[in-house]
Amino acid sequence: MSLPEALSERVLERLTDALELRPARDVPLTSPMSPAPVGRLRVLRPAEETVVDKAVAVGLVVPQIGLDSHMIFVFTRPGSAVPHFTLDSVASAEYHAMHLDLIPRADLAVSLEYLDACFLPLTEPLDGAWQLDGLSPAAIGPRQRAMMSPWMLVCRATEDAFAKLGGTVDAYLDHWLALVAGGVPEPSGDLAGRDGVNRANLFSPAVDPVWHQVTRLIGEEQAETVREELLR
Repeated sequence: MSLPEALSERVLERLTDALELRPARDVPLTSPMSPAPVGRLRVLRPAEETVVDKAVAVGLVVPQIGLDSHMIFVFTRPGSAVPHFTLDSVASAEYHAMHLDLIPRADLAVSLEYLDACFLPLTEPLDGAWQLDGLSPAAIGPRQRAMMSPWMLVCRATEDAFAKLGGTVDAYLDHWLALVAGGVPEPSGDLAGRDGVNRANLFSPAVDPVWHQVTRLIGEEQAETVREELLR
């Protein structure tokens, strides 16, 4: 098992145990490049109603093109102010990469108490990650950054550096689970409406070019199946 897959499975196991998640959907993803499935779309939901709506995990492994990608999104319910959790861990032929963040449910610039509770504790683990040898910023533009948080860790890494990022992931996950359990300051505004618009932009092929690559790999129908699960 590769480092990105091992990390993703470990985090998904922690989430499953902590949130009492149950499988709700498990769909193989196929590609013309391989006679066997090249990935899975998995959806897990809490056994009982909580602030967490669902976890979505997407894995794509295509050795022919050096792709080993594993994405997790955990979405809170439409009316909840608790941020969404996301981890994307990747290995390619040239480098490893990671995208780790809590996705805000409110505009941080006008929600200082919310910002301080949800994001300020992430400053130390984020700063510590950037001290690791072998890390460099990933190529992501300000347009995409505007839809995430300023505490987003999005980087390329050597294999050794990627292995050391496990502690950073645990720090983000521990903090997020504490927010789920303890709640967050309630910001003003239409939380559900804002979230719907933000997710539509975040997972738009017009904003994130990775969707064009996914479509080329698994076809438009399956790519839309994945995207729709992230949107609803």
